[in-house]
Amino acid sequence: MIETRHRWDCDPREAVGIQQALRRRLVLADALPGVVRTVAGADVSYDRGSDRFFAAVVVLTYPDLVVKEEAHGVGRVTFPYIPGLLSFREGPVMLAALGRLAEPPDLILFDGQGIAHPRGIGLASHLGLWLDLPTIGCAKTRLCGTFDPVGEAPGSRSDLTLDDRIVGTVLRTKRRTNPLFVSPGHRIAVETAAAVVLACCRNYRLPEPTRRAHLLVNRLRREA
Repeated sequence: MIETRHRWDCDPREAVGIQQALRRRLVLADALPGVVRTVAGADVSYDRGSDRFFAAVVVLTYPDLVVKEEAHGVGRVTFPYIPGLLSFREGPVMLAALGRLAEPPDLILFDGQGIAHPRGIGLASHLGLWLDLPTIGCAKTRLCGTFDPVGEAPGSRSDLTLDDRIVGTVLRTKRRTNPLFVSPGHRIAVETAAAVVLACCRNYRLPEPTRRAHLLVNRLRREA
């Protein structure tokens, strides 16, 4: 059972206040288990204009990345689409999926932002606090911050900075593809987050945990 931390049925102004209060509780240093044995990927999918959201979580062994468990959740969403408040739109259905796992993973990669967020608390940070688990934001696009050009070779990277502070890593995971925007969610440091994402990549742009969650959640949406 996942403990309730706050109400989700709030308006956007209340949501911003919740973010500002929670941000102060983030741990942005490594607070991982002694040995990371499982890593999960989490993603959400929905049809444009629909209020029915699907979430999927795929747990893999680490570092060999063999699928161990899958879970999903479905829910109706009423919170509007507002940049910077994605966790209030996707969080409840994501927690429903995570709550169906037999046991919590050691680490979770979210298709979304961690602290690379205008208020320093994106989806990965918010749910990391809620779950009290190490989390990483692994986004396909930039929400905020600046960075220098990234080299073409896999593993090339550039610091993502916001207000003169490093909030993440712009990471090239595959040649001739756009880089990913990796940022700590909770209980993990910037460098470790980038290293874990790179270690989870297997010839694709996306790391295996979020890639498999993406495939699963879209299949569930199409079948429904």
